[in-house]
Amino acid sequence: MNYDEIFQREVARVKAEGRYRIFVDVERQSGAFPRARVAGPNGVRDAVVWCSNDYLAMGQHPDVIAAMETALSRFGAGAGGTRNISGTNPAHSELEGELADLHGKDAGLLFTSGYTANAATLGVLVKALPGVAVFSDASNHASMIEGMRRGQAEKRIWRHNDLAHLNSLLAVCPKDRPKIIAFESVYSMDGDIAPIGPICDLAEKYGALTYVDEVHAVGLYGRRGGGVAERDGAADRIDIVEGTLAKAFGVMGGYIAASAALVDAVRCAAPEFIFTTSLSPVLAAGALASVRHLKKSRVEREALHSRVAVLKALMNERGLPMMPSQSHIVPVKISAAARCKQVADYLLEEYGIYVQPINYPTVARGEERLRFTPGPYHDDEMMSALMTALDAAWARFGIERAA
Repeated sequence: MNYDEIFQREVARVKAEGRYRIFVDVERQSGAFPRARVAGPNGVRDAVVWCSNDYLAMGQHPDVIAAMETALSRFGAGAGGTRNISGTNPAHSELEGELADLHGKDAGLLFTSGYTANAATLGVLVKALPGVAVFSDASNHASMIEGMRRGQAEKRIWRHNDLAHLNSLLAVCPKDRPKIIAFESVYSMDGDIAPIGPICDLAEKYGALTYVDEVHAVGLYGRRGGGVAERDGAADRIDIVEGTLAKAFGVMGGYIAASAALVDAVRCAAPEFIFTTSLSPVLAAGALASVRHLKKSRVEREALHSRVAVLKALMNERGLPMMPSQSHIVPVKISAAARCKQVADYLLEEYGIYVQPINYPTVARGEERLRFTPGPYHDDEMMSALMTALDAAWARFGIERAA
């Protein structure tokens, strides 16, 4: 059997659909981000990055870099083991404490990524609660779905952000049956936000645990950057918060914050935690500095939301097909995988603007888009250059504008 031939056929099928993914080398310029050196189809060139998840540019903040340099000189590069076997560093413990405090919870637990945190925690919860029913928003992230699948949960999917549908599903579930309502606060591809307060109302009415993924909200919303739940005054009503250190905090890693008993149960049972080398102390130290800074500073958050408002206004003025977004995420619909990539390549090669095309399976077929994430340092000159480039791209490729 020619195994490689099978693999090549599969790749050819993806290419034929126009959704073959090419990894783009991006040399971020510390101190100058969002400027970077980006490898395009015709070689490396200077560009402005418009699709980074380092939403607040904390990956280049002097406090974060200094903390990482200090940790590197003190501890070396790696953790040296799993958390159970020689791999727990003071930076890990301090960071877990800061994250628990950020969300007003008893305890926190670090993972190597947000994906791992979701999959591990939901997998443990489902197995630990006999007969549990999980009520999952239809737009939940793949990592949440993976956790439910691993735990072999009975999953009941409610239409995205549809409270009436959620209520109807909960109403027919026996009162004495364990229940988890799992949802995200900010949905990363559409940019919409969950109605957290009303979801908590339903959870309290039907005796369900609340599990919220705040990956695209921590650091960005709330008085101290605790996320949408903090912003909406609902943090104390959420049972389990899952977040990341790789987006607004600018480093790497994932975490949960919850009651001490729940966190301990996950720590004791999650294979993804037990059998994985722990996060480098260098990364933990950088994340710790970032979390501490954003608890005190609102400057970065306010600048980001100001820039987002400007970009949305400019796109609306030009009739660009910007999808409705309540958040800092600004998706512009193209609706064809091949065309989406053509536009992205054109923007990079002709105008030095890097934005990654988003296609299936990240979004449904026919929902392909460019996803813009303006940050605090996307200035007026960059905004103007982006509008010029988008106008040219829309004309070149004959893309319709919004009515």
